[in-house]
Parts: sequence; structure tokens; C-alpha cells
Amino acid sequence: MMIRRLPFVALAAALSISVASCSNSTSGSSNAPDTGVSEKAQQALDKIKGQVLSKGPNGETPSPASTADLTPEEIAKIKALNAKAAIVMHYGGNDWATAQTNGLKSEFEKLGIKVIATTDANFKPDKQVSDIETVMTQNPNIIVSIPTDPVATASAYKKAAAAGTKLVFMDNIPQGLTAGKDYVSVVSADNYGNGVVAAHQMAKALGGKGKIGVIFHQADFFVTKQRYQGFKETITKDYPDIQIVEEKGIAGPDFAGDAQAAANAMLSKHADLNGIWAVWDVPAEGVMAAARAAGRQDLKIATEDLGKNVAIALAKDQLVVGLGAQVPFDQGVTEARLAAGALIGKNAPAYVALSAVPVDHSNVLEAWKQVYHEDAPKDIQESYKK
Repeated sequence: MMIRRLPFVALAAALSISVASCSNSTSGSSNAPDTGVSEKAQQALDKIKGQVLSKGPNGETPSPASTADLTPEEIAKIKALNAKAAIVMHYGGNDWATAQTNGLKSEFEKLGIKVIATTDANFKPDKQVSDIETVMTQNPNIIVSIPTDPVATASAYKKAAAAGTKLVFMDNIPQGLTAGKDYVSVVSADNYGNGVVAAHQMAKALGGKGKIGVIFHQADFFVTKQRYQGFKETITKDYPDIQIVEEKGIAGPDFAGDAQAAANAMLSKHADLNGIWAVWDVPAEGVMAAARAAGRQDLKIATEDLGKNVAIALAKDQLVVGLGAQVPFDQGVTEARLAAGALIGKNAPAYVALSAVPVDHSNVLEAWKQVYHEDAPKDIQESYKK
């Protein structure tokens, strides 16, 4: 993905920050980080492990992934069906989407279900509707999908459900569809919890004091709204000495470029900005580019999703201070099992969620293996600063 540079804005930001640094150096000890707050933030991160804080799209209480488990007898019945499945993605441009798809394909293969199509709508609702219609010409028994827009895609999903296709959703559901009737279940990360994790990571890095910016997803997208809500509510409630001085929304599809422009503007306007939260790893890449262009290697960046580029930054202990990671491979496995179970009449909970994984420099290599079920790539391992 091409990242746009704004050299003149970045230069202005760098000059203004240089002046601010000189003035801040004489401001006394009142701006010093509070190590006690950092310790409390770490305690909060330790406590959240294994918990799910989110509710479902309709306020459902989350069920664990284990509810999707299948017995050997059930697996034998599923294999005998020779079923077909399609994966209809909202967006394929990051490591999360790749891992989710890999988890689905791996489990479908174990269950004897053939994947006949994998599509990428690039966050365009009309493209996703077309993808669903095209996939349905192949008569799939299962569609696993994440709607780009809950309203614009609803009728296409309803038609698929009416044709007898078992629908399992990732993270979000189309408007007007009912669990157990129109779709099997929705499987999600704890997106609210991921936002909470990122807030604690930011607070830990800042010592509970400072000024930050927020870059959110400007769309009617349930899970990114949850992340934003979790981050902002936690900062506001738990860390009164951290001030959110500006918020900017980005709509894409060039999320890295849009986030870089937003971060450039923030750094130019607020010379004393200490940190920026970005809604997921691709926008965070744009924030990193803006920070480097402005000479702000001291900027603290927190985000969600353990993508490769933010993992390298974490490994180097540069710019990115921490994030809340999903477990997309495991989500894909869970979705495949729920869909397969529905083929043999097995009931499923309406909402299944998997807990957030707090990631910082200290555990980035172990977290990568947990998230993706494979060792961290060589360039991440070689970047690790001990």
C-alpha cells in the first residue's frame, strides 16, 4: 500500500517540536511520568488476560470458543456431506485477514469441506454484494463473511440465507438478520477489550500523563466502534492526567495514507503531543511514517492487531509501545466449526468471542506465535532488541 508523504507539514512539525522540546526541558518535574501509574496499568493488563469485556452486536453475552467443538461422530457426519464453503471478506489487505482466512481453510480441510471461493471487497459494499451474488451461483452450503456495511449488504445476505446457505459472521452482522434463523452465529475478538488493552499500554508508556491524539475508523462498523469506545472510555475514566486533545476519523480505502495525513496535522497543530492511538495496525503504519517524517521518534503509538510492520516496531522498541491483539487464526477455526455443526443441525450460541492478547516489546515474539500459530518471521526476530 502506497503511503503518501507530506514533507512541508512534517518539516514544520519538526521545527515546532524542537522549540517545544527546549521550553519543556525547563518546566520542572511536574511533567515527569508517574511510575506508580505505570505499575497500575501493568496490573490492569495482567488482569484482563483471558477475559472478554465485549457484548455482541445485539448486546449478547459472549460464549467461549469451546462451544464450537465437535465430537468425532459429528465430524464423521460432516465429512460425509461433501459440503462447499465460500469466504466473503470485507478487506484482505492486512495480516489479520490472512490469518482469519488461513484458520478457516485449515479447519474446513480437516472437516472435508471444500472452499470454492475467497473474495475481497476492499471495504466497498457494492463490491461485496456482487461477491455474494457471484458466490451464490456456485450453491455453497456455507458462507463465512464480515459485512462491510450492515445496511447496504443486508438484502444480499438475506437472499443467501433464504436459499438455505448457512451463514457465520466475523465480528459484525447485517441489519435485520436474526441469530438461529438467518445466520448461525457471529464470532469476534474482544474488540472493546482490545481498546481497553491499548489504553492501558499507552498509559503505561506515558506514566499516566500527557497529551494524545486519536485516529478512529469513520464508518458504521461495529467492531472498530467498540475499539474506539474501549480506548477512549478507559483513558477518560482511569487516567485523568492523559488528555485527548484531538480526534480524527479516516474512511479509507488508503488507511495508512489517511492516517499519516491525520497524524501529520495533529503533530503540526500540537507540538507537545505525546502519543497517538490508531484503530488498527495499518493506520498505525501511517502514524509511524508521520512520526519519522517529523523527527518524533519519542512519540508513543498504541493500536490494535499484531501486523508485521507494527510487530517489527515493537521488536525494535521504537514508536509502537503496545497493542491489543486478536487471535484471527483461532477465530477462523471457530467459525468453520460453528458453520459445519449447523450443517448437521447442531445449535450454536448467537455470539462467540475470544479474549484480547496484550502485546508489547517484551512478549512480541511469543504473541506472534499465539496469534498466527507459527514462529515470527525472520525479519521480526532479527529486529528484536534485547
